[in-house]
Amino acid sequence: MHIDPKEGGPDMDYPQHMQTYNLFCKLTLWSVIILSVIMALMAYFLT
Repeated sequence: MHIDPKEGGPDMDYPQHMQTYNLFCKLTLWSVIILSVIMALMAYFLT
């Protein structure tokens, strides 16, 4: 994703914004992976 600082508000801290967005993406990815593993284990052991 590309963010052009010229289009946003002048008071925004874009490096901090990008750091937060990247952290959010990583946490979302790991949450999906962990939940998929849990669901697969539940399907295996509970059926």
